[in-house]
Amino acid sequence: MKSDIILAGVGGQGILSIASVLGMAAITGNLNIKQAETHGMSQRGGAVYSHLRISDQSIFSDLISSGSADLILSVEPMESLRYLPYLSETGYLVTNITPFVNIPNYPDIEKVLEEIRRLPRYIAIDADAIAKEAGNSRASNMVMLGAASPFIDIEYSKIEDGIRTIFARKGEDVVNLNLEALRRGREFAQANR
Repeated sequence: MKSDIILAGVGGQGILSIASVLGMAAITGNLNIKQAETHGMSQRGGAVYSHLRISDQSIFSDLISSGSADLILSVEPMESLRYLPYLSETGYLVTNITPFVNIPNYPDIEKVLEEIRRLPRYIAIDADAIAKEAGNSRASNMVMLGAASPFIDIEYSKIEDGIRTIFARKGEDVVNLNLEALRRGREFAQANR
């Protein structure tokens, strides 16, 4: 089993939280994990991406080769397009459709979404709206993780446990909110595959 995942978005959108939850889920599932934060991470509003490799076998490199990612999980639609060269022929793109307009020449969102719709395997989700419905717009990253969960080789219950562990210090209400956001994202993906 293996999952090679590119996490993409903009600083401040919760990429590190997604990586932390998946990392905890992998560890509790007795899986190997390597992560490489290869761009951004320190600047709110700057482009961010990370390589995340999970396997039941030894992992020798923390970087994913072009054309071999099983999944691109992007919390920002334009950023999802930037990393398409990493996606394998059988891989999935899971992206939020809500733009984070952080540059003056951000392309027309309909053109961005049109490019996404040309892909053979994708989930395009309004994670921001679903997170608001779940009780907190800041949980859109967990909606995205839920939408990507059917395409990640980790038991769903382990991802839930990862949320419980990572968010435990923030209290039970925050944990439950994030679990609800995860569930709603997963349900959307399962209904729209």
